[in-house]
Amino acid sequence: MAARLLVIVLFLVGLLAAGLGVPLALTNAYANQLELFTDRLTDTIFYASLAERPITDADTTGLTADLTRYDAVYGVAVLVVDREGELVAASRRPAPVLDDAGRERVELALANRRSEAYPLLLPWDDRPMVLAEPVLVDTEVRGAVVTVSPTTALRAEELRVWSLVAAAGLLALVMAVLVALPIVRWILRPVRRLDEGTGRVAAAVLAGAGAEPVADGTGPPELRRLSVSFDRMAETVTQAYSAQRAFVADASHQLRNPLTALRLRLSNLEGHLDAAGAEDHVAALEETDRLSTLLDGLLALARAERTAPVADVEVDPVVADRLDAWRPLAEHTGLQLLRNGRRGLRAAAPTGAIETVLDALLDNAVKFSPRGGTITVRTAATASHVEIAVRDTGPGLAPDELERATGRFWRSPAQSNVEGSGLGLAIAARTVEVAGGELRLELPAGGGLQVIARLVRVAPEAAGEEPGGG
Repeated sequence: MAARLLVIVLFLVGLLAAGLGVPLALTNAYANQLELFTDRLTDTIFYASLAERPITDADTTGLTADLTRYDAVYGVAVLVVDREGELVAASRRPAPVLDDAGRERVELALANRRSEAYPLLLPWDDRPMVLAEPVLVDTEVRGAVVTVSPTTALRAEELRVWSLVAAAGLLALVMAVLVALPIVRWILRPVRRLDEGTGRVAAAVLAGAGAEPVADGTGPPELRRLSVSFDRMAETVTQAYSAQRAFVADASHQLRNPLTALRLRLSNLEGHLDAAGAEDHVAALEETDRLSTLLDGLLALARAERTAPVADVEVDPVVADRLDAWRPLAEHTGLQLLRNGRRGLRAAAPTGAIETVLDALLDNAVKFSPRGGTITVRTAATASHVEIAVRDTGPGLAPDELERATGRFWRSPAQSNVEGSGLGLAIAARTVEVAGGELRLELPAGGGLQVIARLVRVAPEAAGEEPGGG
């Protein structure tokens, strides 16, 4: 935005400089040319009167000597022609050759027409200034005197003045930049603080802390008011989000006690119900289990949304620990857990974040993989990220469901009969995002679903270790 404001300022100053400089340069050029034209016209008229007798007497010897002296002093060639346009005297030999415009002026002079002012001669126009005046004897045209004046000095002066005007315009632009820069910075400082404050507000909302104010009392009054309004809005959003997150966590925690008591009471009813009520009793116990699972998921999601300090975490021990923890359940359901990929990787993540992600992904894989299937955990690395991928051999998802799968409480319509709260992938995605990474879902060749958690990589050199193997 600063660049756009400077461009606007430079455009306006440029217009002003052009509006003042161009007329000044043109006026100066016209004035210098008019002065030269008047001076040469006076000399041409003088020699036209001086040529009356030599042309009448057909003796131009004395006239030629005068013309030669004039040419030697001023560098202006002078020609005298008779009424038929034939050259009768010249200040130099060979005489200058006239161009079409010069010959036209001679013809006008022989027709008893006076020389007219030249249009503006531009610096790159090297044609001489040709003036022609009739030689009159008793009002009868007997010939014409032609002066051929070089315009080198005129054009050099014109170029010098135009260069000065251009330099003054450039100086004005430079001065405009020097003056405008502090003003533009002053105007845009609140805007820059607002831009930076937006990111700080997002981080503060995630961390549950107060956002640093952006208003500092500088800038135009309108932007100062905008900064104050932004601070109020940020404070309101932070408080509302913190209250919402606290409510979810507190409600989930507080509901566990009455839920546990309710399940205990339902369990105590076992054996005291008739056959008609036994089926409803079992269904009620299942609903309490589902509600308990949902509350656990809400608590896990609330914990995942809290920003925690990022630490340097070794990936291998965490992956091995979670595989050992899930292997009994996987083998019980007829599944095989495999581990492959690169070893010795380190990632930047809050303590326990990788465990939370792996638990959510392995739970999802075990839940949807058919008996006899395989669940593969693969670790890999790019220049900047560590990738932990969990692939199952289940039914997978439709391509248009991949983006929605990480939404809270979302479940595929094709898998609505499978137990779950719909929070597993949401918890994993939120945990990875808080750690500065991303969660990506893919449909690999051969079927199933592959979920890749990408975390910021800690290079071995940065961790103070030797590079690990692949």
